[in-house]
Amino acid sequence: MSPSQQPLKNIAIVAHVDHGKTTLVDTMFQFAGTFRENQLVQERALDSGDQERERGITILAKNTAIEYKGTRINIVDTPGHADFGGQVERTLNMADAVLLLVDSFEGPMPQTRFVLKKAFEAGLRALVMINKIDRPDARPAAVLDEIFDLFVELGAEDEQLDFPVIYGSGRDGYAMLEPDDSPKDLEPLFDLILSSVPDPGYDASGPLQFQAATIDYDDFLGRIGTGRVVRGVLRQGKRPARCHEGTEWAPTALVKGLFRYEGLQRVPVDTVSAGDIAVVAGIDELSIGDTLCDPEHKEPLPAIKIDEPTLSMVFHVNNSPFAGREGTFVTSRQILARLERAALGDAALQFSTTATGDAFEVKGRGVMHLGVLVENMRREGYEFAVGKPHVITKEVDGRRCEPYERATIEVPGESAGRIIEYLGRRRGEMLHMESLGTLTKVEFAVPARGLIGARTALLTLSQGEAILAHVFEDWRTDGGPIPRRTNGVLVSSNTGPAVAYALFGLSDRGEFFVSPGDEIYEGMIVGENNKTGDLPLNACRMKKQTNIRSANKDQSVKLAPPRVMSLEECLEYIEDDELLEVTPHNLRLRKRQLDADKRRKASKTVTA
Repeated sequence: MSPSQQPLKNIAIVAHVDHGKTTLVDTMFQFAGTFRENQLVQERALDSGDQERERGITILAKNTAIEYKGTRINIVDTPGHADFGGQVERTLNMADAVLLLVDSFEGPMPQTRFVLKKAFEAGLRALVMINKIDRPDARPAAVLDEIFDLFVELGAEDEQLDFPVIYGSGRDGYAMLEPDDSPKDLEPLFDLILSSVPDPGYDASGPLQFQAATIDYDDFLGRIGTGRVVRGVLRQGKRPARCHEGTEWAPTALVKGLFRYEGLQRVPVDTVSAGDIAVVAGIDELSIGDTLCDPEHKEPLPAIKIDEPTLSMVFHVNNSPFAGREGTFVTSRQILARLERAALGDAALQFSTTATGDAFEVKGRGVMHLGVLVENMRREGYEFAVGKPHVITKEVDGRRCEPYERATIEVPGESAGRIIEYLGRRRGEMLHMESLGTLTKVEFAVPARGLIGARTALLTLSQGEAILAHVFEDWRTDGGPIPRRTNGVLVSSNTGPAVAYALFGLSDRGEFFVSPGDEIYEGMIVGENNKTGDLPLNACRMKKQTNIRSANKDQSVKLAPPRVMSLEECLEYIEDDELLEVTPHNLRLRKRQLDADKRRKASKTVTA
């Protein structure tokens, strides 16, 4: 059967982070026989990136295809974290319906609201799977009511409100029409997809229209664009016109490679017909939102609209005393080229040059969004420095507005009061509060800047048990001043290796970030002060050597372990006068101005 004759369904799997999307796709592969019985396949097969596997989240949307009862089912696995919402927005263009997964205990969460809203805006029907039904604390009936209320709140049309529901466990590979049915396999889910997902219904006989929704790069194939053929037939070896809404220039480009997905593999094909998802290789100028058209019918599709970024951060060429020691790519030209490549593949990421020429402003959706870019760059051998993240403001109806987030926090009941008090100090407004067993779930509307650094504070206030999730809500007028870090920092006044003797003698000053033997330099932040204000100190001081032995044996120095912060924690920790030095081997906090005398003079000037 040719691709154009084969029945076809296109569905995107959407959910809040950790509600089980990628795990469900694993068991769908197994049930449909996509892999051989003895084939070794890693868990969460679609999460192929190193950071995705380490963090346990999906960062990039992935495409795959499954054959079931003679029907080809194209599946898009989308990210669940709010910072990567730009991936969701553009990949929904490739789907005719969404399968919404909701945890049977947690119920709808902030990202559930976001992805569902985007699906409704795209006119897509939603199928609902209440996942993790095997949880001992599952509450499927209450969660179904919450889902229906969310549909109503988001303005779902009558047809969308009549959504089909299925219950199951993606991890254990079964689905049921009712929560009390006996679990067997995923056949009810596949049958629901075949019966409820609309056919693409596109015209394969008309002139070509294909729109690129994602861009990737391959060392052998060059630039790769994935998207849906909306009309006509896309053919390998042909030269369609590359069009974009709002521009008249439409040069032709050779389709050097053409592929479709089968399981996890890209399989070369000669043609891809309307309604199907295609992978185009070799068009070096192809960008997200570009339309490949018949040269005689240049009709670009509407450009893919992405929500605005809410956070910005400046990337600097590293100028510390250790600059160039550990990185392979250290120049402004190399950093610029890497940022250009990142923005090409991520429409939610924007960057611009600054007046200095050795710094670049990068805008994204959140600290994790920008943090993933920073981590990818350091792993690739880049060395640079970044400043404190700042929220982006804009003018709305003549008023200065800032982004607000809808934040949901799940905490043990005894910690809820401290959490509510903390978010209240950060200009949060409580929207909802309910008990879920031993947990309390609270919802807040909080300025985005109020959530910078909040995750670590919430964990401290709840003995490590708070779960924070948030998603962009809207733009509102400035919420007023928000308290930042209250403690000062301990700043090295010397360059050299940190010495245990010195650290032990200074241990009453605060908590250290470095261990004995770590190389430090003047102006580098080596710890947190117990008091407000910054404190310069000499962490390199050696014990004076004499030829007189003490009557008592030298005591071995016992130091408290240093505080080790993750990349995101470092980004949330630094202030305006500080930088984070990023190298392939180290993360170092430092002052922008390394010289203590110059820092002192600058502070006096600001005070005056």
